[in-house]
Amino acid sequence: MTQTLFTNARLIDPEGDTDQIGALLVTDGKITRIILQDGNSGDALAALDKTDVTVIDCAGKCLAPGIVDIGVKVGEPGERHKESFGTAGQAAAAGGVTTMVTRPDTNPPIDTPEQLDFIRRRATDEARVNVRPMAALTKGREGREMTEIGFLMDAGAVAFTDCDHVVTDNKVLSRAMTYARSLGALVIGHPQDPGLSKGAAATSGKFASLRGLPSVSPMAERMGLDRDIALVEMTGVRYHVDQLTTARALPALERAKANGFKVTAGTSMHHLTLNEMDLADYRTFFKVKPPLRSEDDRKAIVEAIRSGLIDVIGSFHTPQDEESKRLPFEEAASGAVGLETMLPVILRLYHAEELSLPCLFRALSFNPAKLLGLDCGRLSEGAPADLVLFDPDKPVVLDRFKLRSKSKNTPFDGARLQGRVLGTWVSGDRVFAEGQA
Repeated sequence: MTQTLFTNARLIDPEGDTDQIGALLVTDGKITRIILQDGNSGDALAALDKTDVTVIDCAGKCLAPGIVDIGVKVGEPGERHKESFGTAGQAAAAGGVTTMVTRPDTNPPIDTPEQLDFIRRRATDEARVNVRPMAALTKGREGREMTEIGFLMDAGAVAFTDCDHVVTDNKVLSRAMTYARSLGALVIGHPQDPGLSKGAAATSGKFASLRGLPSVSPMAERMGLDRDIALVEMTGVRYHVDQLTTARALPALERAKANGFKVTAGTSMHHLTLNEMDLADYRTFFKVKPPLRSEDDRKAIVEAIRSGLIDVIGSFHTPQDEESKRLPFEEAASGAVGLETMLPVILRLYHAEELSLPCLFRALSFNPAKLLGLDCGRLSEGAPADLVLFDPDKPVVLDRFKLRSKSKNTPFDGARLQGRVLGTWVSGDRVFAEGQA
């Protein structure tokens, strides 16, 4: 039996919405006891049998459930030069991410049980953290024929998505949703009208016009979401919106939830902390999909996280090599890395007093774990000891060349941030320590 006792910790409990000083005992990879600081806490700690117990003094720093990051792109198979499971796992551990939920938009796409088995074996051999793969909803992500959803679930797929390839054939999508519903499978969609958004590099408006960038109206997201919600109503499937980024889409989501549809939604770290003005210098590291929105949209999405309307925050880690980014803005590849940078970046919202730490970790850990039926993402007895210890106030100047990802395409290069991960544990085993290579 192995035991670790975390003492003098600021326990961030997203399930109970609490932020309290206390201690946490881990036994054989599980959380077995939580002692909150009160009148009897000293007696409770003294009563613990500390024989063969490793004691970690957290010095008042924050101890929270490890982040469950939905929508991570790893370049295996096909683009290993951009990111491997080894480097992604290192970046995740350094960023406090204990579970990566990987996307199937590889080359070729993950659309058969054999490919999914390959991913699981590679992840087990190489990654320091838990990896839960998603599979494609349609074969080749081409939107013409649904994949073998049942067999893929048996092989370990936790959800089904064609990522940013929107299925335009409503009959194909409705059949896939109906079949997924019969198996209890989760479908993840990318709400966007593909015709309106094709070739867009910015959000339409005065700023995009002044910069001469091809743009897309925010209504393209609303139109895509309206279509998907109608199909959810028709089929009864469990449906998750990968990224909501505009204020105009929020009323449709609110109505769907009020009507009892099985709909949840996520957003990205970039759309919570950046806006369209960051594109001013045509820096392609700021080119993401969907494009960055207005400041009013950003504020609306932050409020939707606070109220619980939007459930999940993800990094949408998308590694791109230098050659695909060092192009004119409208020709450059979309996407940014985020596994290692998400926590300090998201803590901007905490320091601006827009969101509390329990609220943030509800969207980073508890809700994504609950959505996927995982038993992690919470500080409670019996839960896996997937934990992150971090200092929310420690200043850091981000240097992209020090990131553990193979690709270095982050929009936050040189940014002054507050927050540093001090340690990460997966099932009670430490997979990262500050200063570790």
